[in-house]
Amino acid sequence: MAKSHVIQNNDTVQAGPATDYMSFHPAPKRPEFCPPDGAVDAHCHVFGPADQFSFAPTRKYTPVDAPAARLFALRDHLGFARNVIVQATCHGTDNAAMLDAIARSDGRARGVAVIEKDTTEAELLRLHQGGVRGVRFNFLKRLVGDAPKGDYIRIAERAAEMGWHIVVYFESQELPDLASFITALPGTIVIDHMGRPDASGGLQDVGFANVRELLDKDERFWVKVSCPERLTQSGPPYGDVVPFGRYLVEAYPDRVLWGTDWPHPNMRSHMPDDGALVDLIPQIAPTKELQRKLLVDNPMRLYWPEEVADV
Repeated sequence: MAKSHVIQNNDTVQAGPATDYMSFHPAPKRPEFCPPDGAVDAHCHVFGPADQFSFAPTRKYTPVDAPAARLFALRDHLGFARNVIVQATCHGTDNAAMLDAIARSDGRARGVAVIEKDTTEAELLRLHQGGVRGVRFNFLKRLVGDAPKGDYIRIAERAAEMGWHIVVYFESQELPDLASFITALPGTIVIDHMGRPDASGGLQDVGFANVRELLDKDERFWVKVSCPERLTQSGPPYGDVVPFGRYLVEAYPDRVLWGTDWPHPNMRSHMPDDGALVDLIPQIAPTKELQRKLLVDNPMRLYWPEEVADV
């Protein structure tokens, strides 16, 4: 990829119609790496179809349709068995598209929802019965403005009552201002996309050190070793980001997750080939044991604990 095509922020937000939105890769390669049986894509999304599931009027971007059928076809093409579908900001707190996708998955999908502090008990129960096992808190100012921390506290309390975990999405350079708030939240907390370190700083990046400190001090913290396409400064094949993922997998093997982030919302520099992303897995998890923990054991413990208990 030409250097001029790589931008500092690989997911700059734009408002506007879907015609201004970069669509997902139309024909990803079949990966050379064969995931272990039961592998889970633990971070992906569904969008629309817009004529069935409307987007939030407060959204900062309008994606192209990325429905459940396309996601599940990609799952099979890549050699995965299950998905964890994460609610994205463009659908707001209307989790209908996600719930519909889970219902179509034959038990092979779970969800992470976005809810409001006053979501009813009946709705929380409906979400749980529909496959939701976590809630997501977004701290990225370009997506949500100032995060509603007061609301997040109440939501976290209610999530804990449901036995759900919390997913937190932030920029690593903002972590010093967020750490005390995040660590006060109850239950298991999953950090999205490695905490978005600055890849240009290498493993010595200060933001990455802050993320590692959270993981070192509190075993409630997990981390997703995902989205090299968002973090890269050099472009595909993302060699500048691989060391971050490998460090986390080897240092915290029982608390790491992996996901495609399909359909890669807000990407502006380029659209990744999902098959090529899968082929990075042996570089960040170089042994069969680490691959199984990353792709099977860990996501199953978090999202399908009842099946793990039955084994």
